[in-house]
Amino acid sequence: MWKKLSSEEINTRVFTALDRTIDYKTRIPLGIPGSHLDSKVFYTDMPMLKDAPYLSSLVQNPNHIGCHTLGESEPFFEGTHAIESEVIRICAEDILKGEPNQHDGYIAAGGTEANIQAIWVYRNLFVNTFGIKADQIAILCSEDSHYSMNKAANLLGTQLVQIPVDFTTRAMSKEDISSAVAELSKNGIKHVIGVANMMTTMFGSVDSVEDYVSSFTEHHMEFRIHVDGAYGGFVFPFISEDDSLSFANPHVSSVTLDAHKMVQAPYGTGIFLVKKDLIHQVYTNEAQYVQGLDVTLSGSRSGANAISVWMILQTYGPNGWHEKIHLLSYRGDWLQRQLERLKVGHFRTSGSNILTLDAKAVPIDLVTKYGLVPDSHGGEANWYKIVIMDHVTVDALKPFIQELEQRLLE
Repeated sequence: MWKKLSSEEINTRVFTALDRTIDYKTRIPLGIPGSHLDSKVFYTDMPMLKDAPYLSSLVQNPNHIGCHTLGESEPFFEGTHAIESEVIRICAEDILKGEPNQHDGYIAAGGTEANIQAIWVYRNLFVNTFGIKADQIAILCSEDSHYSMNKAANLLGTQLVQIPVDFTTRAMSKEDISSAVAELSKNGIKHVIGVANMMTTMFGSVDSVEDYVSSFTEHHMEFRIHVDGAYGGFVFPFISEDDSLSFANPHVSSVTLDAHKMVQAPYGTGIFLVKKDLIHQVYTNEAQYVQGLDVTLSGSRSGANAISVWMILQTYGPNGWHEKIHLLSYRGDWLQRQLERLKVGHFRTSGSNILTLDAKAVPIDLVTKYGLVPDSHGGEANWYKIVIMDHVTVDALKPFIQELEQRLLE
């Protein structure tokens, strides 16, 4: 599915999709509670729009309510719906090694929504299949997992078990996982959702799916595995041969990605991916006025976000994206060598563009000056992280290293 396209090919494809999407200026539907952007406020007739497909999609304002990999959806916006479906296939098949046409998904408002969507699907699956209550289901994740797990448990009424990690390696031990699962089993909990991180937001650390599976199997648990790749989904598959966190692993049922991080799409662009025959667990049958009903947490969504992701991925193509990520990884190699030279304690997953520094080695004024992020704003920080994004070059890193070296010498 994923191929590098020229700017002319991208423009043609997007404008063709917009031609198949309702233009409120040329066709006046009487029943849709929506319209193009307000022309009294926004410049909607600028000549530049004819060469700007993303801006044109913002103006035309297609609604992407529903899940377009399921087939039937609102026909008024079918052109741009097809582009979103293609993004889902590229992510599920080309990046995460899934089988063709075996996944559903949608562009969510962010990684938080996508993670909650996954827990919602599995909670309903367990409730509908086994006749249990929500509080008889547990989410298992590491203590380094994103706070969306706390939100999901709170919103959906499930239990949440956070497993400690080693301070230095940021890894859960197999023994701690097994102990937590044994305690759940002792308390009568037999249905669990294991959340494995494909690079945590703070450390870039990676969890073991197999350690979950072996413990769940040992204690005869009914389980599903969700992978939180909100940060690492567009990084880890390109820096590692490990495919255990992808759809190549039969135990992985869903994955969260986040295009407004590494892909540099507009904020509010998460991606939820799930294997076929699962998302129907969250059909909202009461949404009868929506063709195809709705299975998403957010409902109405801007089609422009989906178009932005498609345009970015098609501009790079798989080889160009591989080069982009490895350039960031190279900068990470340079920074790691400097930290090792200065004997500054740090954590880094091999190839990652996140390096997290021991807080004891970094003066607080340098933290403020260079915008390092602590692991806690509410108490004493143990770690500060540097994230090497597209704009964080070696030239941008050098002044920090030079000042840090001077301070350490002093």
